[in-house]
Amino acid sequence: MVLAVAAALDQRRLSLLVFVSTVFLISAPLSAASAPWTFWPPAPARGDEGCLSWRVMVEANNAKNWRTVPAPCIPYVYNYMSPVWGQYARDVASAVDQMLAYAGTDTAADNGLDAWVLDVDDTCLSNLPYYQANHFGACRAYDPAAFRAWASKGICPGIPAMVKLFWTLKGRGFKVFLLSGRAEETLAAPTASNLAAAGFAGYDRLILRGVGHRGESSVEFKSAMRRRLEEEEGYRIRGNVGDQWSDLQGHSTGDRVFKVPNPMYFVP
Repeated sequence: MVLAVAAALDQRRLSLLVFVSTVFLISAPLSAASAPWTFWPPAPARGDEGCLSWRVMVEANNAKNWRTVPAPCIPYVYNYMSPVWGQYARDVASAVDQMLAYAGTDTAADNGLDAWVLDVDDTCLSNLPYYQANHFGACRAYDPAAFRAWASKGICPGIPAMVKLFWTLKGRGFKVFLLSGRAEETLAAPTASNLAAAGFAGYDRLILRGVGHRGESSVEFKSAMRRRLEEEEGYRIRGNVGDQWSDLQGHSTGDRVFKVPNPMYFVP
């Protein structure tokens, strides 16, 4: 037991170290050919150019089907997401505090069927280095092949507050299922390795998008996977966590859903 706790603490420290180390990556200058600014990071705009209002609309799901961060708001989003001085980490930590308070109101049933479902990308693992390097879409639109190449490296840092949630849920006896729209046939191995290195070793199952679910929206795919857990396997989803509203909508959403912030992109 002592060794298990020590291992968990070491994983959390490693996750925090890796996450903070992204500061050096995202602060590195980009090539002059690709950067629309004379230096990086971009200077904050005078005022927020209405960007705070835009971010609130994004988080409330009032702004839908947007393809990229509005150009005037790219400096705002960069500074919001910064691991050192940004508000993002504090917002995620506050959301996790609410999740822990909710999870602490009850204990998992002895039958082992009480479960939580966590999204992977920008819920457990951060893709901030990838999106920042592409100026949040300012230089080019989302490129599935480029993102697949990034994800296949298995170097996404873990989000520290979510690592804390993960280990707390496991310690309280909940099953934890990680549900992602990543392609199973190409990204299963690097995703599993990345999760373990980022502090999420010991999850009960990693569920990825198989070939039979190609072309489905995120809502359709994730609803089907959650319904299978509930109706075919008998689990009760006590909590459901994601960075996109499409992670939290549809069927079998669970007893309670929790949204963590993400102003970098929208998944329908």
